[in-house]
Amino acid sequence: MSDLTDELTPTRPYLLRAMHEWMSDNGQTPLILVDALRSGVQVPDGFVEDDHIVLNISWSATRNLELGNDQISFEARFSGTPQLVSVPLAAVKGVYARESGQGMMFQDEPSGADEASVPEIPEAEPSDTKKPGRPGLRVVK
Repeated sequence: MSDLTDELTPTRPYLLRAMHEWMSDNGQTPLILVDALRSGVQVPDGFVEDDHIVLNISWSATRNLELGNDQISFEARFSGTPQLVSVPLAAVKGVYARESGQGMMFQDEPSGADEASVPEIPEAEPSDTKKPGRPGLRVVK
């Protein structure tokens, strides 16, 4: 029997899209922190500081914004010059609102494991071992 979690898609693209929508709906500017040294990152080099770049991914600052499951891509102006930007989602370190600072950081996980994975929950004890008068879990198979 295969483990169900092996078949799940990563949560990062869904969390990123949800945060983007929440910030946009609340009149805030969604920014992403990107590891500019990661493979596949296409950003203007002149705006990279300490191997990272912060990108404004608001609808008004981008053109043809695509928040896909594997990458973010859009066109934007940098010092008045239009540029094509492409960022693999693995290079996105976090998303936050410019105005409030609210957002989330993503963990780097080895070998493609999902950053939002939850530790395995131990099986509950059988119901005959619970103390009387106290709530308990019962394993149902």
